[in-house]
Amino acid sequence: MRTYVVGGAVRDALLGLPVKDHDHVVVGATPDEMIAKGFRPVGKDFPVFLHPKTQEEYALARTERKTAPGYKGFVFHTSADVTLEEDLVRRDLTINAIARADDGTLTDPYGGQRDIELRVFRHVSDAFAEDPVRILRLARFAARFSDFTVAPETNELMKQMVAQGEVDALVPERVWQELSRGLMEAKPSRMLEVLRDCGALARILPELDVLWGVPQPEKWHPEIDTGIHVLQVLDCAAALERELPVRFASMMHDLGKGVTPSDKWPSHHGHEELGVKLVEQVCKRLRVPTECRDLAVMTAREHGNVGRALQLRANTIVKLLERCDAFRKPARFVQLLQATECDSRGRIGVSGSYADAPFPQMAHLEAAMAAARGVNAGEIAQAFVDQPQRIPERVHMARVSAVKQALKLADEDESPE
Repeated sequence: MRTYVVGGAVRDALLGLPVKDHDHVVVGATPDEMIAKGFRPVGKDFPVFLHPKTQEEYALARTERKTAPGYKGFVFHTSADVTLEEDLVRRDLTINAIARADDGTLTDPYGGQRDIELRVFRHVSDAFAEDPVRILRLARFAARFSDFTVAPETNELMKQMVAQGEVDALVPERVWQELSRGLMEAKPSRMLEVLRDCGALARILPELDVLWGVPQPEKWHPEIDTGIHVLQVLDCAAALERELPVRFASMMHDLGKGVTPSDKWPSHHGHEELGVKLVEQVCKRLRVPTECRDLAVMTAREHGNVGRALQLRANTIVKLLERCDAFRKPARFVQLLQATECDSRGRIGVSGSYADAPFPQMAHLEAAMAAARGVNAGEIAQAFVDQPQRIPERVHMARVSAVKQALKLADEDESPE
């Protein structure tokens, strides 16, 4: 019985990165022998065990055979005679197919160290094509290791997988799991670029894929191409270390521009409302969590209004706050501001870093929300207890007055809605 550290722990150590988790492969052992040594079995599809002290995972060396489309159609074979090289060859990328023995010796039969030096993602064998999740994983790795490129032969293999319908067999939960993890990496735009290069984005997120080649007014968007703009917005959200709902909303905010008739380009009047239906469509298909869905829908609908905040009248601002349920969910409204901030800052041609580009709308609307929330709605309700139908109107008027005072908006100077 011999144990090796494999996968990400070895890869990250070679890259000089912090190692968080260790996965182990066990060669020359049976399940009964593992249990006899105190390991606790946890694997469903194949034998995986938790170490009795460290609780780290130890998997028996195995081979696998494809039996059906998708990522669940596999039969696994484990036995004491499966070699380390046979186990490693089933792994996705060469950089993840390196094993380290207890004495520090590396086993690298497929050139993983070379590809780490070259900064290349390369599949280990044609078995890569048997599991469509590997396309998503590679794209997620690209978001984490943004200086790596995809080997041409690997990209070609992924294109073949897409053409053969393998990506279409992915279940929504797994797609969302990988996408959400990729969105939280340092440069999530790379994930979308990799998926788009092999054709997988058109299958997974066709509403997003169509944005490439759709022009926008150069005055507001020096990058012109809407798809490129989305990449910039997403990387801005990452640079500002925003939470997952904000990053997802940033990615989804301009879907409506993908359905603007080409004879109207580069204008996109009404794209906000058009985008709402598309965002809802994506979220339903991928079973996106409620928190991410609600913010993405709100951002698609309201990012134009937030962007124009400095020109809005107090009454319009209060209507925006009410529409966004900001009085009950102020934290979500702040997330809307953050997503719109990324939309504003994420444009090629904006001078300085993402963090340096001005976005005064944030402080403006936060001050408005604070002022409006300061209105004592209960006190107003008590004053009109005999006229309950008037309470909403009076509360609204009080909030408008509070916002007007806080933002120093004079009636004669108000801009039209």
